[in-house]
Amino acid sequence: MPSSPFHPDRPALVQRLRAAGCVYAEDEAELLIAAADSPDTLTTLVDRRVGGLPLEHVLGWAEFCGLRVAVDPGVFVPRGRTALLVETAAAVCGPAPAVVDLCCGSGATTVALAARLAPRWLAAVDVDPAAVACARRNLAGRDVAVLQGDLYDPLPVARRGRLDLVVANAPYVPTEAVALMPAEARLHEAPVALDGGADGLAVLRRVAAGAVDWLAPGGHLVVEVSDGQADALCAAMTALGLVPTVVREDEWDATGVLARRPRGSRTGPAVRGVAGRGSGN
Repeated sequence: MPSSPFHPDRPALVQRLRAAGCVYAEDEAELLIAAADSPDTLTTLVDRRVGGLPLEHVLGWAEFCGLRVAVDPGVFVPRGRTALLVETAAAVCGPAPAVVDLCCGSGATTVALAARLAPRWLAAVDVDPAAVACARRNLAGRDVAVLQGDLYDPLPVARRGRLDLVVANAPYVPTEAVALMPAEARLHEAPVALDGGADGLAVLRRVAAGAVDWLAPGGHLVVEVSDGQADALCAAMTALGLVPTVVREDEWDATGVLARRPRGSRTGPAVRGVAGRGSGN
């Protein structure tokens, strides 16, 4: 980490951050100091953080899977637990897969997938224009299509039934629970990136239904979900003809579902014309 050209009062800064409710005040203080080039800039950054803005929005970036990813104001901040999706995808994918990252948000998962999987074709989709703009910036210079639209709708028709992997960090917070989320998320991230409907699974059910149509036989769907929702989502996937498995990583407090489209299964009907969204959770 580069040294700061000035000498701020670190203990006072840590105390102010801790008083504002920042659990990792010491770490945040170092990041804010490193991002500032003057006392005035540092004061501005700290004021924004103490005012409740997510640290990643204050800094303009987040770390995800060892990578630094730009995060614009209002865009969903990638969570460390979503690394489970990347690890699970890497474990099941063959060489040079065709991949789509739905609900891509900042594009953090897409960037990580590009590095881990070396896909022959990779696309990222989100319904939120701000997220799409941010993802395009993070994926600039890579051979990745970043598309705006509702889930599978903007994908090229030629890819239908030919995808090896669909990854989705769709919203899964039940509507009534959104108001109980930390203010950082509730006030500074797009509602469309958080609200998963009455039971939190409305969008994930649509992701699963569309995967039946878009995955190649033997292809995989990997999604994030809460531990308490996993069984219900697996039941919905089984009813669609997918073969689901719950995956967990205690270190990250992460739960996901890996589902396979069986070989020899017929392509299902496309999911279209249903209101939905495409940012991550």
